[in-house]
Amino acid sequence: MAAVHRLLDPAAGMEVNPGLCALAVMTKAPRAGQVKTRLTPPLTPPEAAALNVCFLRDTAAAIFAAISEGSAAGVAAYTPVGAESAWADILPVQFQLIAQRGDGFDERLIHAVEDLLAVGFTAVCLIDSDSPTVPLHAYQQAVALLTKPGDRLVLGPSDDGGYYLIGMKRLHRRVFEEIDWSTERVAQQTKERAAEIGLAVELLPTCFDVDDRATLRRLCAELLGDKPATAGYPAPHTKAFLTDLMAREGRERIWPRNAANSTLPTVRFPELPK
Repeated sequence: MAAVHRLLDPAAGMEVNPGLCALAVMTKAPRAGQVKTRLTPPLTPPEAAALNVCFLRDTAAAIFAAISEGSAAGVAAYTPVGAESAWADILPVQFQLIAQRGDGFDERLIHAVEDLLAVGFTAVCLIDSDSPTVPLHAYQQAVALLTKPGDRLVLGPSDDGGYYLIGMKRLHRRVFEEIDWSTERVAQQTKERAAEIGLAVELLPTCFDVDDRATLRRLCAELLGDKPATAGYPAPHTKAFLTDLMAREGRERIWPRNAANSTLPTVRFPELPK
């Protein structure tokens, strides 16, 4: 299947309309055994990959709904190069693709900001692909904050100590340096780096990412529980997948009844593509 999304090339210079903020999801081709591996078990590798697809669809749908006013654009910062067609049936056709480059979290995040600014975006938000229930107003708030005069960092903290979104108008490499990635110290260290360079930090609502058994159960409780959460995005693709999976396989493997009300956060940073 051919790629259906426009590919952005930083080497080509200005490629987007002026004045737009990029809402860019960091994403890896959803192949079984290569994504959401910390969810296996309780999921099988194909189930984990399918759930990752649902996360991407819901995150993209939330972004698309949030940018309806035209002040932002949806982008997928993807890896690996050559797998562009993997997102053909996942992301809205209005989304654009830009290739990730670099090794490690810091380099990939730095280059994503650099490349998105190079193609003409006036601001950039990098978003993880593990938080399908981030509410629309969080994305809208991020865009609004980056539209205001003055330089700032926008941070969407996860309750495990990481973040699901980081936004800026200019590339500030320092906020990605000397960070203990994959720990509960990520968001705090990011704020400390911003303070070092005198960069104001604006915080979005705290959300959570789904990257292990405990947070999968929490997601089930929010989407399928007797009293589902109402503050977050309802993640219909994810909800339908989990409902169907438990109908076929039984509830206990995915969401044991004695864990139905478990909402305890873990202390892991959202899984970004390697």
